[in-house]
Amino acid sequence: MSEQNFDIVVLGGGSGGYAAALRAVQLGFSVGLIEKGKLGGTCLHRGCIPTKALLHSAEIADVSRESSKYGVTTTLDGIDIAGVTKYREGIVASKFKGLQGLIKARGITVIEGEGRLTSPTTVQVGDDTITGKNVILATGSYSRSLPGLEIGGRVITSEDALALDFVPKKVAILGGGVIGVEFASVWKSFGADVTIIEALPHLVPNEEESISKQLERAFRKRGIEYSLGVRFQSVTQNDSGVVVTLEDGKTIEAELLLVAVGRGPATQGLGFEEVGVEMDRGFVLTNERLATNVPGVFAVGDIVPGLQLAHRGFQQGIFVAEELAGLNPIVVEDVNIPKVTYCDPEVASVGYTEAKAAEKFGADKVSSYEYSLSGNGKSAIIGTTGSIKVVRVNDGPVVGVHMIGGRVGELIGEGQLIVNWEAYPEDITPFIHAHPTQNEALGEAFLALAGKPLHAM
Repeated sequence: MSEQNFDIVVLGGGSGGYAAALRAVQLGFSVGLIEKGKLGGTCLHRGCIPTKALLHSAEIADVSRESSKYGVTTTLDGIDIAGVTKYREGIVASKFKGLQGLIKARGITVIEGEGRLTSPTTVQVGDDTITGKNVILATGSYSRSLPGLEIGGRVITSEDALALDFVPKKVAILGGGVIGVEFASVWKSFGADVTIIEALPHLVPNEEESISKQLERAFRKRGIEYSLGVRFQSVTQNDSGVVVTLEDGKTIEAELLLVAVGRGPATQGLGFEEVGVEMDRGFVLTNERLATNVPGVFAVGDIVPGLQLAHRGFQQGIFVAEELAGLNPIVVEDVNIPKVTYCDPEVASVGYTEAKAAEKFGADKVSSYEYSLSGNGKSAIIGTTGSIKVVRVNDGPVVGVHMIGGRVGELIGEGQLIVNWEAYPEDITPFIHAHPTQNEALGEAFLALAGKPLHAM
């Protein structure tokens, strides 16, 4: 047995964990980073990066099919899934190599193996005791299922979907949230028939309702089918496929069922509760400054209740490192963290929906404006439709930005600055948005909300 001592021990090397480690060494701390798999965690290896690579391949397939309308003649001979996999794995391998090099260059000690919290200051990894003055829990999440729905065979998770070496002919997807609609978009572009099953009334139900409805229309136009507002009841499978039964008796037959009902916190069996860390249904409870009830123990990322986004975990990792250094970093509420869904068309948002803003500030104190991308030159050039909706407090700041359309995820940076800096539309309108860009659509929306629309009625 051996013992290693650090200022900070980080349990988990995903987005939240490695960000905490990098910022901590910048601030002069010694850091031990414990990871049982590969640095980068789910986001790099099984989530954000590989799925977005798949979505880009899907975009190329769609552009190839539709190239004639742009005056370019191409022939799409089909989807070479081995080639798609090689491209996807190459992206991941490159990013992983870069992260490994960065961690090494910064002098962070990486301890390979599964760690278990054994006291407020120690994590056990095999026979080794890793001791820190402070411990940051960053163990991430896993693909979860529904009670009674067993994963296996033709019932798969998103991680299984990434590993497929074929394009299924017909797929059912349980869950119309981010993961569900992204895989639906990929498979449809690759030539599969797709049906989404969502128990809530809309796809991407956490988004602005008008945006969800536009996504539903866009998916219907693409030929992606969906069932909304009816719960899943059961699934049977055999050698040739699955039969999904809904609570209303409707059945859906498919080659595979992708279970995309969200992710659960990866905390079981890691000793958190035994050490006294307060938990709720597997999640680690913290205060707004990410401290647990156990002094010296912090938690970041998907194990903390709230949005499960890689960039949230990344920001929280930086936050805790700065908190330990006494820098008093600012708290960013989950509502003001940007969200992007990378299906076709993309969905991006930050801040309150109009309904939530009305609840918080009063219905008579909130106004909004929705600008159609049909009036935007760059959107017409790249062949996308959609809209940008902005929500403000009357005579007050912008509190929500909601978008749908091709590439709108690239616009959310300006949206989150406006919302988090509590800018008024009148503050924004003097500034210039380059022409022709989709970014102009944001400018037009704020002009309209400030009472001086140019291209909008």
